[in-house]
Amino acid sequence: MRSRLDLHEALCEALGSKNVYFSPRSNVKMSYPAIVYSRSNAENAHADNRVYSRRTAYSVTVIDANPDSPIPERVAEFPYTRHVNHFVSENLNHDIFTIYI
Repeated sequence: MRSRLDLHEALCEALGSKNVYFSPRSNVKMSYPAIVYSRSNAENAHADNRVYSRRTAYSVTVIDANPDSPIPERVAEFPYTRHVNHFVSENLNHDIFTIYI
C-alpha cells in the first residue's frame, strides 16, 4: 500500500463491504460491521543527517457485533500491522490496530 486510498480499498476488501470510514464526523450514521480509521502518527528513518523514508501510521478500528468475527484476522495480516487493543462497548467488539504505510 502506497497511499491512504490504497489502504482504504484494502480495508474495504477485508471487510467485504464499503462500511469503511476515514475520520468520520460525529453526525455520520455507521452501519456495522465497520472499519473506522484515522491518521495517528508518522515514523521517519534517517541516514546522513536527512530523512530517507517516512511511514505514516493509521489507527484502524474494526467494529463488529460478532465476537468471533474473521475481519480482525484479515486486517492483522496486512504488512506493518500491530494489534493494539480489544474492548467491548455498547455490545460491539472493537479491535484496534496500528498500520504503517
